[in-house]
Order: sequence, then C-alpha cells, then structure tokens
Amino acid sequence: MRRGRPGASPRGAAERTLTSVGTGDTGTSAVEAGTGETAARAAGRVESSRLWHITLSVSGVEAPLREVRRALEQLAHDHPFLLTSRYANDHAEIRYWEEARDLHDAAAVALRLWGEHRSTANLPPWEIVGLEVIDRDTYHQRIAEGYGPPPASPVGVHPF
Repeated sequence: MRRGRPGASPRGAAERTLTSVGTGDTGTSAVEAGTGETAARAAGRVESSRLWHITLSVSGVEAPLREVRRALEQLAHDHPFLLTSRYANDHAEIRYWEEARDLHDAAAVALRLWGEHRSTANLPPWEIVGLEVIDRDTYHQRIAEGYGPPPASPVGVHPF
C-alpha cells in the first residue's frame, strides 16, 4: 500500500511498497524474499493496488475557526495526498485519494488518519462520524450521472 498522489513516488522510496504476506506454506517470508512484490511472486500471486476515493467526516465540540483551518492546513501540508477539506467550528470533511489493495485496507488507513495526526497537526479532539470509501470507477460513474459531491475543486482547505 502506498500513499501519495496518483503517479507520484514517495520521497526517498525506490519502488518500495507494503504488501500483506499470506500464511501459505511456500516457506518464503517477505523478509527472506526481499521486497513485498518478490514475496507475492514467490507465493504465486501478484496483488495490485487500486485508487479509492475517501470522504472522512469528523465532528465534536466547537473550536475557533482559525485553529480548525490552521490544523487542516497543517494536515494537508504534512500529507499532500489530501485533495480538499471543508470545515466549520464543530465539524469537518476531508476528501482524498488513497492507494490500497482493497477496500478494507483503504478504510483502515482512513480511520487512523485523524487520530494519528491529532497531535502533530494540532487537530481538534473530534471523533470520526462518517466514512465513505468508493473505488475510482464508482466515483467517476457518480459524477457522470450527477450524483454525489462534485470533483474536489478548488483543492485546499475551505469553510463550508
């Protein structure tokens, strides 16, 4: 699983990705085989990642708008994969693309985002109240049919 903008390589990473290792009896672990891709080939399977559109909604006690905006801007600076954030003094919505093997992996990463970065970005102590994870095809189908939120533009941090 790799986080980042589609097509962009993480800084300092030379084709390095995280890969789940099955419990099959091939006798070769990911460490022994080298990279996760090599381990997957050795196990006779190649797992491909897909893009997932994430909408994370958080809510809680009121906080000053300036602090909420600054915190979301810091989160976006620390993690440039964020497309857009909308906020009010008691809730926010974060939208971005995540690259993951399946929906379960994408949802797990999304559910950790707010808590893991609460202190580094000085995010409000809000809880996650909503999560939507859809694949790329579903996202584009919804847009084409006029359903769902419009594409994230302008990109950045904006009030509701």
